[in-house]
Formats: sequence, C-alpha cells, structure tokens
Amino acid sequence: MLARVANNLFWMGRYIERAEHLARYLNVNYFSSLDAPNELSQTRQFVLQSMLFMADDFSRTENELDEQEVLYDIGLNPDKAYSIINYVKLARENANSARDLISTELYESINKFYHFVLNYSVDNFTQRGLYDFTVQVTENVSVLRGKIRGTLLHDEVYAIIMLGINIERATQIIRIINSKYKDAVLAQGSYGDTLKNSYEWTTLLKCAESYDMMRRFYRKTPTSFTTLEFLILNPDCPRSVINSLNQVCEHIKVLSHEKYPSKTSSEFLIGKIRAKYQFKIIEEIESDLQTFIQNILDDLNNIGVKLENEYFHY
Repeated sequence: MLARVANNLFWMGRYIERAEHLARYLNVNYFSSLDAPNELSQTRQFVLQSMLFMADDFSRTENELDEQEVLYDIGLNPDKAYSIINYVKLARENANSARDLISTELYESINKFYHFVLNYSVDNFTQRGLYDFTVQVTENVSVLRGKIRGTLLHDEVYAIIMLGINIERATQIIRIINSKYKDAVLAQGSYGDTLKNSYEWTTLLKCAESYDMMRRFYRKTPTSFTTLEFLILNPDCPRSVINSLNQVCEHIKVLSHEKYPSKTSSEFLIGKIRAKYQFKIIEEIESDLQTFIQNILDDLNNIGVKLENEYFHY
C-alpha cells in the first residue's frame, strides 16, 4: 500500500469521528440547556460560547453572539475549517483517494452522507433543523462504523482506519471534557450548583453517549469524580480514553510486525503512553485537570505525528 493511500485511510477515519462528536455536542448542549437547573447554563449566549469553544477553541468574550450565525459556522459553513460539512467533505475526499481498498458499501454510505450534508437547507438548519440535522449526522456515522466493521477485511486497511477513529475519539472526548469542565466552573453558584455536582457533568456524559451506562455502573447521580473516572479510566466504556488507547495498541500490532518494538517505533510510543494512563488514578487527574488535559492532548498528537512519519510519510 502506498503511504499516501494509508494516510488517506487514516484521515478518513479521523474526519468521520470528528464530525460525529461535534454534531452530538451541538445537539446535547443546545437542548439540555432548556432543562438546566441553573440560570447561567440556560442562557443562549453561554451555550453558543461553549459550542464555539468545543469546535474551534473559541475564547469566551462579552460580545453578543448571533445564534443563527454560530450554528451556520459550525454546521454548514464551507469556509470554516471546523465545520461539520468540511469534515464530511474531507472524509469523502480521502475515501475517493483510497477507493480501490474499501468496499462499495462503505463508499456508497460515505457518498450518501456527503450529499445529505451538502444539500441540507441552511435556512432550515439555522432556524428549526438543528435536532434533525445532528441526529442524522450521528446516525450516518453509526452506519459508516457498521460498514467499516462489517464489510472490510480486518487487515492493514481496517487497522489504519481504526487507528484514526480511536485516536480521534480519545481526542474529541478530552476536548468535550475540557469544554464542559470550563462550563461547570463558570456555572457555579447559581441555584446552589457546585463544581463537583454540576449539571454540566450530566451533559458531558450525554455528549459522549455514556449517561445510562455510567448510571448503571455507579448507581448514583453523576459527579465530577465519577464522570471523569468513567470517561477517562474505565476500560469497558467504549467512549473512554483508556479504551481508545487499548484499541490503538491492538491495531498498531497489525502494522508493526516486530516481536519487540524498537524504542523509536510508533508501537513503542503508543505502548508507553497507554501504560502512562493505564495506571493513573482519578484523584491525581482531578487535582489538576487542566494540566492533565493538555498533557494527554499533546500525547495523542505525538502518536499521530509518529504514525505519520513512520507509515504515512510520502
């Protein structure tokens, strides 16, 4: 396989995952604010700023944001690098470049997804179609995941796509945690809301599709402690960071045929980073969450760069 084609497969997986997480964040954040138990979390400006921060590291300001403009920029603005339409477009472009290595069923599903997003009415989306659009995006991505797992040979092609998906999933979960943590800090004090018991932790779990399973696991209302432990350290949670790192470790073995990985290899770096977080404890993470977030984002980025240099450089 050409390095260029491998790179296309890797980024196809990443862009698919990125589009889904952003769509779910828009949906959950926007509609959960209607039931928020504190005044600040209910305000439209608070929600819009949170959305932009998640999408593009937007710095919160006192300036009034226009709701329709923000929704358009994040959802359907082709001129914004962080928009859902751009991620879907890039996923399709990468799929086109690796057309002969993926199944017809997967390619047709990507193509159908692309045309759905491309032809979605901007006016409808910004005025009344947010729920419909974001649900359709997440459902289309679920179909793509099914096609990837169910129609491709589980060989190097599959491993490269899954490497992209799992690295991106861990990255997006950390970005969501970062965004909701900042929301929780800002929302304190309203109606007795505190950081540890903030409503934003419930919203965070719903953004990660993990609320019900977290309640089943802990059998209590989400707190900062249980939410962070579940989404970062629980190996059985399919959305957790450690689960994604475990998956990355498994898939890199398909590409690397070394019995004992060299210190300069991607497999060695991935194993080292996985071990670093495998034995973390939540008290350690919670005591300085911002530093942890920055460190793990740097580590995930380093994995991506290392993979690119070793396997995708052309």
